[in-house]
Amino acid sequence: MRIFPILAVALFVGVMPAHAQSDQAGGPVLPDRNYQLLREDEDWSFLRDPALRQNFWDPIKHIPLRHNSRDWYLTISGEAREVWEQTGNNNWGEQPFWNDFFLERYMLGFDAHYGKHFRTFVEFKSGLESFRIGGPRPIDEKKLDFQNAFLDVGTGGEQNWVTLRVGIQELEYGAGRLIDVREGPNVRLSFIGFRILSKVGSWRIDGFAVRPREDNFGFFDDVPNHQVGFWGVYSWRPLSRGTSIDAYYLGLDRAQATYQRGTAPESRQSLGARLWHPIADKRPGWDFDYEGVWQFGSFGSASIRAWTLSSDNGYTIPTWRLRPRFSVKADISSGDNPKTNTLGTFNALFPIGNYFGVIADTGPGPVNFRDIHPRVLTQWGHGVTLSTDWVFYWRQSLLDGVYSVPASPIRAAGNSTARFVGQRPGAEVRWQVDRHIWLQADYGIFYAGKFLKQTQPGRNLNYWALWAGYKF
Repeated sequence: MRIFPILAVALFVGVMPAHAQSDQAGGPVLPDRNYQLLREDEDWSFLRDPALRQNFWDPIKHIPLRHNSRDWYLTISGEAREVWEQTGNNNWGEQPFWNDFFLERYMLGFDAHYGKHFRTFVEFKSGLESFRIGGPRPIDEKKLDFQNAFLDVGTGGEQNWVTLRVGIQELEYGAGRLIDVREGPNVRLSFIGFRILSKVGSWRIDGFAVRPREDNFGFFDDVPNHQVGFWGVYSWRPLSRGTSIDAYYLGLDRAQATYQRGTAPESRQSLGARLWHPIADKRPGWDFDYEGVWQFGSFGSASIRAWTLSSDNGYTIPTWRLRPRFSVKADISSGDNPKTNTLGTFNALFPIGNYFGVIADTGPGPVNFRDIHPRVLTQWGHGVTLSTDWVFYWRQSLLDGVYSVPASPIRAAGNSTARFVGQRPGAEVRWQVDRHIWLQADYGIFYAGKFLKQTQPGRNLNYWALWAGYKF
C-alpha cells in the first residue's frame, strides 16, 4: 500500500519527461535493452520502430509526443526494491544486540526529449524503513521526494557536443571511489546545481558546481545543504587496446567538518588520475584499475596534506565453465598526526556505499586505512553469480582513528598502538532472473582485530541481508 503516494504523484505529473545524454547522440543507436545505474543514461529511441518492441514495458519506453517528429518522445522507468537486513554488534559492540529491519525503495522516472536540443528528466523516490531499533537513519527513509528533476539544453551532434544540465541530479564518476550515487543504501544521494557535459573528440569532459541535498524523512522536504559546496572538472578518454584514463580536479567546502583532531571549517582540493582496463569478456585476460589522489587545502588554522592510492587487479577465464574472475584489491589512504599543524586524514568525499562489499553501511570506510581484498567471482548459469571475498583492514596512521564510509569518526585512536583493525570474510549470491527481476543474499562477519579489542568494545560484527528487486 505504501507505493500508492508515489504512483499518485507520478500519474499527476505523467506528462513531465526527460532523456539521457548519450555518447552517440544523433547517430545510429544499437538496441541496448540493459537498465543502467543512472536511468537517464538509457536510450530507448530504437523503439520508434514498432517491429523492435518485444517486452511488456516497451510501449511506455517510447511514447511519441509530437506527430511526425522522431525526436519528441517520452520514456517511463521505474524500480521497486525490498531488503530485509540484520546486523549484530553494530560498531563492534557499541550497539550490543541484533537489529532487524525492513527497507523498501520505489522509484519512478519520466524521461523526455523535445527535439535534439532540449530534454527534462524527473524521477521520484520513496524510501521506507520498518522495525529498526532506534528508528531510521537518513540513508534509510524518505517518504517522497525528487531524486532527479533537471533540464538539459544541448547542441546535439555526434563527434562533438555540449549540454548544460540544471536542477536536481545524481553524480557518478569513475569507479565511484570519490563520487557515487550511493546505490547500496535505501536512499540514494543527489545534488542540486548545474553541470556542463561535453564531448570533444575522444575526450568526455564534465564540469559541475553543486550542493548535496539533505535527506529528511518527510514529503518533499529535502533541501540543499548550504553548509557544503562541491565543484570540479572530471575528464576521461580511451587510450589503446581497451585501456582508458580519467583525470580530475574536485573542490569541497564544508562549514563544519569533524575528524579525530576536532571540528573546524574545511576547504579541500583534490587532484586525481585513474588508469583502467575492463574485465575480459571473450578470451582469458587481465584487467586492472589504478587510481591516485592528492589533497590539499585548509582545516581551520591548519593546512591539509592527504592522499590515497588504490588498485584492483583481476584475471578472468571466460572459457571455463564458471567464467571465474580472480582479483585482489590493495588500497591505502593517509591518516592524521594531531601533533602537527597539518591535517593528514584523507576525505573520500561522496564514495560508493559498498566500498568494501558486504557490511557496507556498518563497517569501516576508506579513511586512514590499508587493505588487502582478494575476491573470486563465478557465474553458475541462468543468471546466478557467486562472489566470495575476504578483507584485511589496518590503520595507516597509528595516531588517527577509524572512520565510517561517509568519513565520520567511529573509533578514536585512544592509547592503542595496534595497527590491525580486523578482517571480514563475506559472500554474495545474486540471481538475475530476467531483465527485470533480481534476487540477492549477502552474509559477512567482521572479526575484531587488536586495535578494536584494545579500544573497546571489540566484539565481532555480523551482517546478513536478503534483497529482491524489479526494474522496468
